[in-house]
This record gives sequence, structure tokens and C-alpha cells, in this order.
Amino acid sequence: MAMSTEDLKAAILDKALKSPKAQLYIKDFYACDPDSSPRAIKNAANEMVREGKLTFWSSGSTTMYAAKGRAKNEEGDQGVN
Repeated sequence: MAMSTEDLKAAILDKALKSPKAQLYIKDFYACDPDSSPRAIKNAANEMVREGKLTFWSSGSTTMYAAKGRAKNEEGDQGVN
């Protein structure tokens, strides 16, 4: 049985904060709840961006997600990779 949206969002945020990589692909969050569909996970992650808990990070060719404050900026002096 899939997690509730709030439980899924908590699991996504936990993974974003504890991951050794600052930026994560959406597929990296699929393991948070194998019973949830990829669409449900993406919707939860996008909702968290709107709430300010996650942020988008772009390499120019790929868009990734990062916990607020963990994403590397252009100068590369913030975050961990």
C-alpha cells in the first residue's frame, strides 16, 4: 500500500537532506516508497518545491531536486557533492 502524500513528502525530504549527493534526480526518490507511482512521487516533490522545502537545480541539460540550501550555486561554494 502506498504512503500518504504527507508521509511520502517526509520521506523525500529526509532523503534529500541525508543523501551524500546534494542534487538528486527524481528517480532517486522512487525508493522512498516503492508502492507509490513515479507520477505520485514527482507530484509530491513538485509540491514541496512550491512549499519551499525543495528547490530545482539545473545543470543546463538536466533538472534535479535539492533540499533548500543544499544545492550548489554557480560559484560552487555551497552544498556537498
